[in-house]
Amino acid sequence: MMIPPRGTLPARPVKLVTAETAQALDAEASASWGLNPFALVETAGRACAAALLQSYPAFFQGPSPRMLVLAGSGNNGADAMVMLRTLLMSGLEGPSFQTVVLNRLPQEEERSPHAEALRSLRKLGVSIVTWKQLKDPQQFLGERDIIIDGIAGTGLNGPLRGTAAAMVQAVNALTPVDYTARSPRRPWVVSIDLPSGNFDFWEQPMLILKADSSLAIEPVKAALYNPPARSYGGTIVHVGGIFPPALINAFEGEELLSWDQAQYRIPPIKPDAYKHQRGVVEIHAGSPGSTGAARIAAVGAQAAGAGLVRLIADTAIYPILAASAGGVMVVPAGGEDSVVYTHGQETRFYPDALLLGPGWGKAPDRAVLFHRALVREWEGIPLILDAEAISLVKDGVFHGNAILTPHPGECAALAGVSIETVLARPGPLLRKLAQEKQAVILFKGHVLFIACPDGRFGVVDGMVPVLASGGTGDLLAGFCAAIAARMKRSSCFDGYTCALAAATLLIETGRSIGNRFIDPLGLAEKAAAFAGAAWLSSWCGSA
Repeated sequence: MMIPPRGTLPARPVKLVTAETAQALDAEASASWGLNPFALVETAGRACAAALLQSYPAFFQGPSPRMLVLAGSGNNGADAMVMLRTLLMSGLEGPSFQTVVLNRLPQEEERSPHAEALRSLRKLGVSIVTWKQLKDPQQFLGERDIIIDGIAGTGLNGPLRGTAAAMVQAVNALTPVDYTARSPRRPWVVSIDLPSGNFDFWEQPMLILKADSSLAIEPVKAALYNPPARSYGGTIVHVGGIFPPALINAFEGEELLSWDQAQYRIPPIKPDAYKHQRGVVEIHAGSPGSTGAARIAAVGAQAAGAGLVRLIADTAIYPILAASAGGVMVVPAGGEDSVVYTHGQETRFYPDALLLGPGWGKAPDRAVLFHRALVREWEGIPLILDAEAISLVKDGVFHGNAILTPHPGECAALAGVSIETVLARPGPLLRKLAQEKQAVILFKGHVLFIACPDGRFGVVDGMVPVLASGGTGDLLAGFCAAIAARMKRSSCFDGYTCALAAATLLIETGRSIGNRFIDPLGLAEKAAAFAGAAWLSSWCGSA
């Protein structure tokens, strides 16, 4: 067991669940834990209020913001009303400036979390109206500072209709059309749990609310990270403390991970290590016109900690790559130095991980090199396939030591479906591919997904536009190769863990850049700082 140094304990992983699982968890909380809907709504509303105050303190440092709750008739609307009540009781001034707009009024005798929350707000002096009572909804909404979306929650199982749809359309219409305006006036829109209209089977062009922020109640709903719906959630703030951890852990779900957690799953480099102990990476990459991809992949492997990187280059591009090699060993393909191992015999350049594909092109010899690499993968050498190398997989099956890094187009070709099908709901498709190929699939995009043949499934939130540039995927492949090589040297290679660490390293690096454009080689330099801080520690793990 590795023990991180004091002060750098990793954050806990977050579980992602389907709406069906969330509803089962609610039922179990009531049946076995004594947490009835009233208790859950009260706890959730208070926790959401605390999360809003902590995440956006500037809203509450001057005059009290004019807030409006759009409440459906379910517990999601009740959460939103309890959230407003908590803010009022915490010192938010002017209840008369706060408003609740209801989908419908509850019956006078109704006893539900929704009705009870409404009664308490009315006693506090909050204005209560129904949507149908608004003469000009657009103007009414536009005069607010904050809109809290509690229209629809996880109980939704189809497209929004009726009053709920009208509410969402009105909020979305507040989005400025003229993005050249200096200061477009628009309320800040905060969704409770997930934007209204989003659900497990949401797909375009179904209606969905456009939020600036989503207060995601843990366990977080997987639908938030569905690629087509992700941008509608805005900034996602996780809200915990509603359900006991033991109850959450009793249910299955996906892992949502960041660099804060993933870095600790990779063994650090011992102070007395030498280069081979850090791992030898062999890269087959580049072709005329794509030498940059080969170089970026090699530098990425160095940045993620490889002790030795050998780049096998076609003779046509060898002089170009050798001239700017730095610490990378560039070897011409086909020469004696390019073949450093035979079956049953190892040399000092025997690779701990193989990377094929960045900028590789489709020359006739690629298939031969690919099948040679398959033999090494069968013998236990981690194999990372990127770009053109993925197109060679076809009907091939691996042996649990391979990582494939497709973008949506490559994944669609591999699965034999359209890109739209891949993006609509990638989870089931990626799980199936991972099992069929017996390989880890690291799916690249504005949200990254990692599927493992044994059923593990990880999600890494992206939304980092600085990474939307040529060469970023080559860098990621280099990260994978370096981490895989060191894990292999440490006799602990696991493709799922390797891919998670590489993906989160890339995202963390992109976020650290801020709002500026950067070359992938510059990204590699930034990544080296994160990787070094995590894995070049003077402390040693203990077994």
